[in-house]
Amino acid sequence: MAWGRRVLVVVAISLVSAAWARAEEPARAAQPGALGGPGDYRIGPEDLLDIAVWNNTAISRAVPVRPDGKISLPLLNDVQAAGLTPMQLRDVLGKKLADYMPTPEISVIVKEVHSFKVSVLGEVKKAGQYELKSRTTVLDVIALAGGFTEFAGRSRIVILRPNGTTVKRVAFNYNRAVASEAQPEDLFLQPGDVVVVP
Repeated sequence: MAWGRRVLVVVAISLVSAAWARAEEPARAAQPGALGGPGDYRIGPEDLLDIAVWNNTAISRAVPVRPDGKISLPLLNDVQAAGLTPMQLRDVLGKKLADYMPTPEISVIVKEVHSFKVSVLGEVKKAGQYELKSRTTVLDVIALAGGFTEFAGRSRIVILRPNGTTVKRVAFNYNRAVASEAQPEDLFLQPGDVVVVP
């Protein structure tokens, strides 16, 4: 009986330890321009940011994010912005400005989103690159592209998704996505996705 309790205690400790280890794993870096849940937009190249430092008009300004993902500010020179949320960038700027002023109060506002771009190629009426302003699905972007041509392979659509140095291929079946008896399988797009309609 005591042996059985010991086994249960060891198993319980192992499960708790594994849960803690998972909770402490660092979150994967989100792609710039990506939209997850509400409030976690990641800044991307070509976005326009409004940086305001309270009581300091010399540093406060609207700055574009360069193609390399950095912004330039007086005193701080180049600061990495792409891939961060506005709140994370605010904290980074606060730490850097603390060398020059006591407790700087900073706000970071994304004035214009230009980094969320996807392309649609193949058998659609208006193939091209589309600049998006909010979370967009495959069905949304097909509608933006004017819908399918009569020869489109609707069940064989592929999304080419940049994944570091490789490209991930995600299959998408339009017929299944719009079928009334099926579970919806519409996918949210990510910046840089290419939707190929054969």
